[in-house]
Amino acid sequence: MEPQYLEIKQAFKNWKKIVKPFYYPNNYKALIHIFNTFIPFIFIWIIIVFYIFNYSKYLTILLSILNSFFLIRIFIIQHDCGHQSFTTSKKVNNVLGFVCSFLTLIPFKYWAKSHNYHHAHNSQLDFRDIGDIRILTVCEYHQLSLLKKIRYRMYRSFIIMFFLGPIYYILIHNRLPLIRIRGWKKEKLNLWISNLCFLFFYVFIGFFIGFLKLLFIQFPIVIFFSIVAVWVFYVQHQHNPNYKEWKINWDYCIAAIKGSSFYKLPRIVHWFTGNIGFHHIHHLAPNIPFYYLQDCHRKNPIFDKYVTKINFSGSLKCISYKLWDEKNKKMISFKSYNKKKKNKNDRKN
Repeated sequence: MEPQYLEIKQAFKNWKKIVKPFYYPNNYKALIHIFNTFIPFIFIWIIIVFYIFNYSKYLTILLSILNSFFLIRIFIIQHDCGHQSFTTSKKVNNVLGFVCSFLTLIPFKYWAKSHNYHHAHNSQLDFRDIGDIRILTVCEYHQLSLLKKIRYRMYRSFIIMFFLGPIYYILIHNRLPLIRIRGWKKEKLNLWISNLCFLFFYVFIGFFIGFLKLLFIQFPIVIFFSIVAVWVFYVQHQHNPNYKEWKINWDYCIAAIKGSSFYKLPRIVHWFTGNIGFHHIHHLAPNIPFYYLQDCHRKNPIFDKYVTKINFSGSLKCISYKLWDEKNKKMISFKSYNKKKKNKNDRKN
């Protein structure tokens, strides 16, 4: 193990003791977050439906985009319910998470299990196909056929990764039981039940307000929400410096601290995104409710010492990262890959 990783392991040898005071959900705080998230979302939605839609289509789209930020908070509540960390009651978490899923269109039980799988295998090169953004190592990409290289380049392209991909993820990927490993029979059944519930829910609403109106209002909300969600998730795992290892050499604590970033954003943005920017703490201790992540970070300076810190302008650099360079332990662009390949061929000649 590299010296920097040994230092991190030593520094975080008592990490469970550090995070334990923040483990326990607070039902009063949870209730406050339910009110300050759902009430504005529903209020804006009703205003759009009964007043703004007939007045201005442009203003309808703008308010729908505004409402997508409250949908992000709704998703964070659903996310914490999936970790059973939002309230002290498992039953309340499950019911609330299911209710949230009607608005996010992300099936509660099925997605929660895939997300917990992601947590258990974060930064493991052996497991990159469930709950994660696909990434190839330099060696793996080099061995691909020309056609498969083109397909991978298309997948990692800006337009697919951050626009078409999020739309596909919300509207199609989450409708199908694509995970094919043992132990998912119950979750797959829950997925089909969720799909039917979503269908009846929106048919019911569309029947009363009109299906075209519903589509015009809800589509921008869901799509903009999906784009922001994918972008934030991307930045939190596709950064430099980074950590990715094969299972035999993988370490849970290092994967959380170095394999997840600290996305430093304005306070209001942290509020709308449910403090998910403190992603290194969340990966280390997913039991911590989102409303305690910032406190945990502030009261324990060690969480600021080793993590990769990224602001918004710095996060734009992550767009170019396409491959994992195992030799140099970092993310690289296709341009860097081609340059290294050319230099290698020149040396041979």
